[in-house]
Amino acid sequence: MSIFHSVCEKVPMETEYPNQTAVSHFVLEGLMYTAEHPRLFFLLFLLIYTVTVTGNLLILITVGSDPHLRSPMYHFLGHLSFLDACLSTVTVPKVMAGLLTPAGRLISFEGCAVQLYCFHFLASTECFLYTVMAYDRYLAICQPLHYPVAMNRRVCAGLAAITWATGAVHSAIHTSLTFRLLYCGPHLIAYFFCDIPPVLQLACADTTINELVMLANIGIVGVGCLSLIVVSYVFIVAAVLRMRTAEGRRRAFSTCTAHLTVVLLYYLPPVCIYLQPRSAGAGAGAPAVFYTMVTPMLNPFIYTLRNKEVKRALRRLLCHSSRECQAGSPPP
Repeated sequence: MSIFHSVCEKVPMETEYPNQTAVSHFVLEGLMYTAEHPRLFFLLFLLIYTVTVTGNLLILITVGSDPHLRSPMYHFLGHLSFLDACLSTVTVPKVMAGLLTPAGRLISFEGCAVQLYCFHFLASTECFLYTVMAYDRYLAICQPLHYPVAMNRRVCAGLAAITWATGAVHSAIHTSLTFRLLYCGPHLIAYFFCDIPPVLQLACADTTINELVMLANIGIVGVGCLSLIVVSYVFIVAAVLRMRTAEGRRRAFSTCTAHLTVVLLYYLPPVCIYLQPRSAGAGAGAPAVFYTMVTPMLNPFIYTLRNKEVKRALRRLLCHSSRECQAGSPPP
């Protein structure tokens, strides 16, 4: 901690008010155990971040360029890949900066607000997008005759726009409620990025209303979206079981298992965090590491391994960019 104090002394951390002192900077404590081997963890997070961004951008380029992937499911998959790449960018580079130098753990008051807003904007948008993707699978399997009309291009674009707009409003509510409070010290955020529970613990005011709003709002959104997903898959499973051929059932389930896997990876860790708003310490960030770093990295692999069309499209994309294909060898 002496290193942090020496850094903080060089940076103006406070702005004087008539009766109280408001902080101008915070210090992110980081993740547990990373301080013991900072270079090792820096390389690990660099690898995770590189794989995440590369994998998701590759999926995004593949979906956007391949004419065989024009269905609504792949339209939403492109949005998901972009969200995953951005979500990882909001948190991982700052964690890596903190591993390189103690000054890298400093974050301004405004920067903290921006990070919190961007994180909840992207995370909540992803939450809504998973629900829309479940609805898409429900229409495709349970109402295949009406699917082309019910999920046309205009509807897809509208649903995607609604998820982004709703995520922006949802995050703006939480950010404004969190940073309307006065923060007069201490400066140490017991977390590896600016999130609502650890930031509220530093407020020089009663945060009961904020915590209730956080639990109610995030709870309603999370439980509501998850409930809609579960209901959609109840109808999907019932429809698949009524199919007469084993091949039809296999193809139907193969289009849903990838989505179900990422939904479980996405929803379980936040439950451990936001149902305990007063939890503190660097160890409390372990669940968040999973859905801010690991899940965005795994999503491209999950959708690629579980989807033959995406694998074929990836092979075509890589083949067209290779010297072998430029020489005239046909793509697989």
